[in-house]
Parts: sequence; structure tokens; C-alpha cells
Amino acid sequence: MPKNIQRLALAVALMTGGLLMLSAPANAATNQVSGTALIDTAGPAGQCPAEPTGYEDFPALVMTGSLDGCWYTNILTQKETPSGAYKETGEELFVGRLNGGPEGTFTTTYRFEAKLNPDGSEVRGRCQHPIATGSGTDGFAGATGRVDFKDIVGDPTTYVYRGHISVS
Repeated sequence: MPKNIQRLALAVALMTGGLLMLSAPANAATNQVSGTALIDTAGPAGQCPAEPTGYEDFPALVMTGSLDGCWYTNILTQKETPSGAYKETGEELFVGRLNGGPEGTFTTTYRFEAKLNPDGSEVRGRCQHPIATGSGTDGFAGATGRVDFKDIVGDPTTYVYRGHISVS
């Protein structure tokens, strides 16, 4: 009797797994992404068009690597402690391409944490950017996933990113 129960449990597990695989969109593709970003120091006449309304809080980032385009930031909250911890949240807009594909856009919500020197300059920082559900257009239609950044503080500061993006 125990072998029959084991076989039944195995059969149920296999059927459930098969049904779960069938429920995933057949045309969804998950892409591991990585690359670098730099502040568009040339401003609106630089590589990125002027920041869209609501995204003027931080200069545009020029994205290279898996994501090729411009990344715009809208800061919603920010808090600094006397010890130099800094936290920020907001929304972002990416306009560009994934792995050379068609152009599109997506938005994210983000959370940024940093350690600051007493003069306010950054020691280190990192942030997480989950893609907002339903925000993808054109080449990013149906996009889901998350992109994480790590700040490499220097002159200039470089933002290294990696993550996963699925598009349908």
C-alpha cells in the first residue's frame, strides 16, 4: 500500500508541474540583464532627451549593456540620519531597447540606500527597481522583473546594474 501512495503522489506532482508549465505564456522570454549607466552630463542636449514632466529630480542616466537607452528618476521620499544613512524611494521611467530589440518603455518603483560622508558625498549606495506591473510599452509590453544597481563611487560615479526582465 505505501508504494501505491508514493506512486500516486508522484503522478499528482508530475501532473501539477505540467499544468503549471502550461499556464506560463508560451511567448514569454526571461532575459538576464547587466551593464553600466552614467549620468548624462551633457544635459538635455546630450545623449538623452530632456527629462519628461515629473522626472526632473535627477539627471538622466545613459544606459549601456543589455539595456540601451535613458533612465529617468522621480524622487518621492528621502530621509537622512545624523550617522550618514540615506534612504530614498521613487518612480522611474526607462526609454530604450533590450538586447537590441524594439524600442519601448517601462516604469519602476525603487528603493535606494546609501552611506554618506559628513559633507553629503556618497560613500556607497545601492538600489532595487521592480518593474511596475502593466507599465511596459512596445518592446517592453508585458514586462516584469527587477533591475538592481550598485553605485561605484568615483569620478565619474558609475552605476553597475543587473537583474532579470521577462517580456511577453
